[in-house]
Amino acid sequence: MTPAILLALLGLVDASFSGFRAYAGRDARIRKRRATARAALRGLAVGAVLLLAPTLTATTVLLTAPDPSAAFDTLAAGAVGYLLPLAVYSAVVTVSLAAYLALPFRAGTLAVVVGLGPLTLLRPLAVAAACLGALLNGGGAPALLVGTIAGAAVLCVEPVVHRRWYRHVQ
Repeated sequence: MTPAILLALLGLVDASFSGFRAYAGRDARIRKRRATARAALRGLAVGAVLLLAPTLTATTVLLTAPDPSAAFDTLAAGAVGYLLPLAVYSAVVTVSLAAYLALPFRAGTLAVVVGLGPLTLLRPLAVAAACLGALLNGGGAPALLVGTIAGAAVLCVEPVVHRRWYRHVQ
């Protein structure tokens, strides 16, 4: 399996969480399961559309390269370098999310305040680390270009969802 498939899945999961974050905490209703599921689906839809940009960029790089096979190998090496920092970040987020879901109310709240809150703020740094990883792992400028566009796409999901559907919710 190519690392691009794992990155796409990771981007779509992140987009779903971004849709959830755009809505969660802005509505005081206690039972809002349907609304949060709708927000997650909106994030997933916006993310799927925005992730077309790095897909088209990678396709353009491959189609315009003098040696498509070498370009593919370069992009694959960059994708592995991009995936490694994001895998570490995702593992930490997963542990924090599991603590929130599994622990009693107070401890779960602490997991959000200490874990998920700051991790949300660190997303741009995780994307920057992924871009650096793509460059350093042999991906060169093409992988950095695709990675930067992918990073910008996933970081734009939450603001787009919030502005489109939830700007009026306080």
